[in-house]
Amino acid sequence: MKKIILVLVFIFSIQGISAQSETTTYYLIRHTDKVLTNKGDRDPDLTKKGYLRAQKWAEVLSDVKFDMVYSSNYKRTIETAKPTAKANNIGINFYDPKKSYDKAFQKATKGKTVLIVGHSNSTPSFVNKILGESKYVEIDESNYTNLYIVNVNKDSKNSTLLHVDF
Repeated sequence: MKKIILVLVFIFSIQGISAQSETTTYYLIRHTDKVLTNKGDRDPDLTKKGYLRAQKWAEVLSDVKFDMVYSSNYKRTIETAKPTAKANNIGINFYDPKKSYDKAFQKATKGKTVLIVGHSNSTPSFVNKILGESKYVEIDESNYTNLYIVNVNKDSKNSTLLHVDF
């Protein structure tokens, strides 16, 4: 519980900073626990624990007012994004992980607060594309705790990686 409170305090401070100028703030997480299947199923559902963890992400992020929620077009990422999108009364937009942070995405999200739900390999890669540097490595398959927060404005780009255990 102390970790969640600390994360919320950090999020409030980030939002206060972003309100000072036209800052785009991205929150990036990977999908929650998926059903382990044979290699032929590239689109598994979430496990019961995964659905619970998706709801916990919505609770952790409940004090953030999201303008947009993005997900790759897979059941596990969509189901992870749903509780947060629902809490913000917004729909889920889709992005292609192979074309993340292209000009169209940048234009659509400029000045917004955005949640992006991806995968163990695409989420750190997405953050790196936003930052323009190779700062983060692929997430281990057992890790569902990473929360990347990236702020972009005309003068700078910065990021923070938090580990939220629940």
